[in-house]
Amino acid sequence: MRVLPFEYAVRNLGRSPTRLLLCLLGSALVVLLLLAAGGFVRGMDLALRSTGEANNVILLGAGSEESIERSEVDAGIASMVAASIAGVRSRAGVAYVSPEVHVQLLLKLHAEQAKGPLVLVRGVTPAATLVHASVRIVEGRLPHPGANEVMIGSMFATKMGVAEADVGIGRPLIIEKRSWTIVGRFSAPGTLTDAEVWTPLTDLKEATKRSTDSCVVLTLDPQAAEFADVATFTKTRVDLELAALPEIAYYEKLSEFFAPIRILTWITAGLVAVGGLLGGLNTLYAAFASRVRELGTLQACGFRRIAIAWSLVQESTLATACGALLAAAAGVFLLDGIAVRFSMGAFGLRIDSTVLGVGLSAGLLLGLVGAIPPAWRCLRMEIPVALKAV
Repeated sequence: MRVLPFEYAVRNLGRSPTRLLLCLLGSALVVLLLLAAGGFVRGMDLALRSTGEANNVILLGAGSEESIERSEVDAGIASMVAASIAGVRSRAGVAYVSPEVHVQLLLKLHAEQAKGPLVLVRGVTPAATLVHASVRIVEGRLPHPGANEVMIGSMFATKMGVAEADVGIGRPLIIEKRSWTIVGRFSAPGTLTDAEVWTPLTDLKEATKRSTDSCVVLTLDPQAAEFADVATFTKTRVDLELAALPEIAYYEKLSEFFAPIRILTWITAGLVAVGGLLGGLNTLYAAFASRVRELGTLQACGFRRIAIAWSLVQESTLATACGALLAAAAGVFLLDGIAVRFSMGAFGLRIDSTVLGVGLSAGLLLGLVGAIPPAWRCLRMEIPVALKAV
């Protein structure tokens, strides 16, 4: 079978600059929207799965395994765990055991503000910096107990929807109708922790009028203990009404809870892609219909219809591939890392190799699928009819 040279398809792209520009912009827009959807899903999933530490175990109240915020454990559990479970990691005699309170509270920057967003406030002790290895203090210091002080994550401003300058060191925060002072900033890149507020455990318990902790997080020495040792402790001390979960497993369950949001995001992106495909079909129908006489002439010269159709597919795919590459560049330089708020905190869009692969594949598919129906319609005409077309 004689085939048309690839240069023929390339030259045809330049015959109508307006049509070429529309095709490039249309495919780039569809792929860019797919990249944004993919970056959202990928960023949320990685943030949820990256928050847990491999050797950490969370002790929760029995029956509250799906939500730390609903959990309640006695305040003395942390010291009991440190003394009862062999193999808990320690440094300079300090056990890696962190009693914590997790609670979603409405935060405001000033008393006159009508209403602020819900933010996860975590009551901690200094041991929290040992247990949560991803947390690094980048500015200021840990808050002191009894002084109404807080430390915020690097993405806290994004979660609040304000500028970084509005939540700088020394600025006030209104929590539970009380004024607290920001004295430090920490960073935990790629995790939900990065959008939290940390305050001394005793201060938060006093502010929220509670006497129990939400959980106890402990770090095991992998050479001396394993998760089964902690699970055994919870089963033998049934009077404590505790449940143990690997921290990674807890956040994996949390990721599954948000699966419907990710599915809805992909469905929305798919609908946008279908709309873009239909728009591309209209453009290609108009473009190929104006070339019916040309296509008939090629058939009269001996080229088979399948060879002509292949050339049209090459032309369309080349245009959409160029648009997809433009969208990929825009996604990497403009979308990657953009912070997004959601109920659990904030995370950055992740435009990685997986998302780019989906976007570029969609661009190629747009060119392939979009060219076949109009090409088939134009090539169905008999050669005499096509040669007489205006």
